[in-house]
Amino acid sequence: MRIKALLVALVSFALFIALGVWVTRHGESAALTAFQSALLNHSTLVAWWLTWACYPKFLVPLGVILLLLAWRFPAWRTRIIFSIVMLLLCWQGADISQHLFARPRRLDWVVKHETAFSYPSSHAAIVAGFYVLWAVMLYMSELPRAARATSAALLLLLSIAICWSRLALGAHYVTDLIGGALLGLALICAGLAIFPRALAPPLAGRASGAAE
Repeated sequence: MRIKALLVALVSFALFIALGVWVTRHGESAALTAFQSALLNHSTLVAWWLTWACYPKFLVPLGVILLLLAWRFPAWRTRIIFSIVMLLLCWQGADISQHLFARPRRLDWVVKHETAFSYPSSHAAIVAGFYVLWAVMLYMSELPRAARATSAALLLLLSIAICWSRLALGAHYVTDLIGGALLGLALICAGLAIFPRALAPPLAGRASGAAE
């Protein structure tokens, strides 16, 4: 588990760096430019609501709620703490990387002109490192099968919708979203290489520990 997670982390991070270098030198391809232009300024109000799911005013209260749940439900404590750590790492990792690549934002924005650098998308990094992570943790949890499948599917749909919102608002390029997802994946896998049982249900963890 540790070696596989570390390999995925290294490959994802290498692809993240390579993509960032490429787009800062060559820009967006014609095909991707046409695709993201076709999505621009559609269902703008819905896109604006969705984009708030990765802003501090939403994430900070959500983090407080998760910490309260961790105190109330000890069986979920490890997973909750791991998810909050990943959220913070993805958030700050994307912010630092934006300054390193210094890719300018799109000029065809709607609703809000975001002036921070563009690559990678912090929304996509948070989506991968928090919302998709929770989809995986819930699907691998000890909850009933229907609850696991439903909650994971809803979180995956939310993740896709958040990424769509960044294109609908003209806030990012497609490659910004890909880069953010690669960064989030790299950080999650690095975390799992350090703490491989973060995704395991507590009963499964105790059982494997007893077998060892």
